[in-house]
Amino acid sequence: MSRAGLAAALALASALAMPAAFGATSSRYCLPEPQLDAEQQDRLLRMAAVIKSELERSGARVALIARSGLNLQRVGQRYSHAGLSLRASPETRWAVRQLYYACDEQRPMIFDQGLTAFLMGNDDPRRGFVTLLLLPDAAATPLERSALDKPLALALLGGQYSANAHAFSLQYQNCNQWVAELMAVAWGGLDASRPLRAAAQQWLREQAYAPTVIELGHGPLRWAAALTPWLNEDDHPPEDRAAGRYRLSMPASLEAFARQREPRAERLEFCHTPQQVVWRRNGAPLPEDCTPAEGDGVVSLAD
Repeated sequence: MSRAGLAAALALASALAMPAAFGATSSRYCLPEPQLDAEQQDRLLRMAAVIKSELERSGARVALIARSGLNLQRVGQRYSHAGLSLRASPETRWAVRQLYYACDEQRPMIFDQGLTAFLMGNDDPRRGFVTLLLLPDAAATPLERSALDKPLALALLGGQYSANAHAFSLQYQNCNQWVAELMAVAWGGLDASRPLRAAAQQWLREQAYAPTVIELGHGPLRWAAALTPWLNEDDHPPEDRAAGRYRLSMPASLEAFARQREPRAERLEFCHTPQQVVWRRNGAPLPEDCTPAEGDGVVSLAD
């Protein structure tokens, strides 16, 4: 196994488990909460204010939101963690309802987190990315209703967390898979009296939901799995395990599925650097250096 391959596997393991780090530093398995100085905290506060302003202007009630975590560019992913930003959140306006792994309790939980705290999950204080998908009312209304239904949200919570959980297995669940299954219940009108996770996954299959495919080849992920309890492979088909291939829910697959069902959905992408916050409505993805193009929104952070 090459050093680059191991690094990619470890990055995947850590980034997908990043929600576990929030507010839980006592477990030896969990990553420490990022330590930000006053300037970095101010930057995230200002970026959160820009995002919240755009959400308010949109008239939306719910947005599929995702943020960057650790650097997953080596496996072709900018975003690692998704949730639902809710205007009517019981926590605070536009807080994000999401699955995270509670280190102290050693179990997955459903958690509401304000936008600024949500942004702090990025490991690079110099630059970060966030994307919003604003859905038409026909899709947004049932999704909001399901997301705010706490017993329903908890009924979809799997008992065992795995960062690379297979998208069509009930054995484990990762944070993004919970969002996928919530979408299925909301949009499929599934009967809550049935075993919900199984019904949700069946509906996703029938609707041609395509999980993200991570190709690591032979070896790296198995090595990483020996170093962290967040990675498992016994829920993946033998042929995928043999090829070092993992089919899991990631923000990219959630967004692609939502846009497949609702082509009119509006996409906003934001990034920040020490100099500025930039955002783009629809259009191509923002560049890695967060340089704005004509028509992009820009807020200077230099003053």
